Amino acid sequence: MADFLDVLLSPFSFTFMQQAFLIVLLVAIPTALLSCFLVLKGWSLMGDAISHSVLPGIVIAYVLAIPFALGAFGAGMFCALATGYLKENSRIKEDTIMGVVFSSMFAFGIVLMTKVHSNIHLDHILFGDPLGVSWRDIGEAGVITLAVIMFAIFKGKDLLVFIFDHQHAQAIGLPTKVLHYSLLALLSLTIVAALKAVGMILVISMLIAPGATAFMLTSRFQTMVGLALLISVTNAFFGMYLSFFIDSAPGPTIILLLTINFIGVFTYTAIKNRYIEQKNIKITVTHDDQHAIELINNLT
Repeated sequence: MADFLDVLLSPFSFTFMQQAFLIVLLVAIPTALLSCFLVLKGWSLMGDAISHSVLPGIVIAYVLAIPFALGAFGAGMFCALATGYLKENSRIKEDTIMGVVFSSMFAFGIVLMTKVHSNIHLDHILFGDPLGVSWRDIGEAGVITLAVIMFAIFKGKDLLVFIFDHQHAQAIGLPTKVLHYSLLALLSLTIVAALKAVGMILVISMLIAPGATAFMLTSRFQTMVGLALLISVTNAFFGMYLSFFIDSAPGPTIILLLTINFIGVFTYTAIKNRYIEQKNIKITVTHDDQHAIELINNLT
């Protein structure tokens, strides 16, 4: 029994695993919170665009010998601002503009990486490297997590009004542009924090799957946020834990668990809705039959 417990607890005996658990859990919180807003606003592609656009910022940060987080954040905000500017000054739809902007920035980043000789591993940027994080990385992720939590607490209601009815938000005097760009800034910061944990490619799943899964289970926003946090944190923990024993990459393992949860909830809600629909049809038919019998009795 003691040997079995030692095996179960063995991942926590290594310092690099303790750091990995910490950073994936810290990243799971802001991604879950933002996923609720992104799903409701229909901004899934915006998260994808910003996550791809950070690559040139990382390479430029390496050349200038500044923290990668600053370069990635600057590139992410440039992508968001460029998308907003082009949308306001053209007839092209936002999703089309985002497709052009983020693909071009990603391509620019790849070109820079081939021209600049560096020790940056592309695989670590694309898919994350939680096993190689430092306490500084964990500290940065903690600060970003705290910023997202504070924003959700103090500006969450205003942001909900802005998401559901932009014109009403303007009419009641809410700073819609500030809310808009604050959400984009927090999204960029969260993606920066997630680079080490799951990478720039897989982070989009953490920014969508928890909110989308929770959305299928409830129609109340507070409950949706709670479920999204539970789903994100639980899957991040068990994905990291499972990857230790099956010797797989932690980031993809976490995303696979999130996907399995999404498929499971989708199947459950589909069966439940089908059952409720059939039950309502049966009740309607029974009521119609009783009404017909009453008509026949009245005629006779």
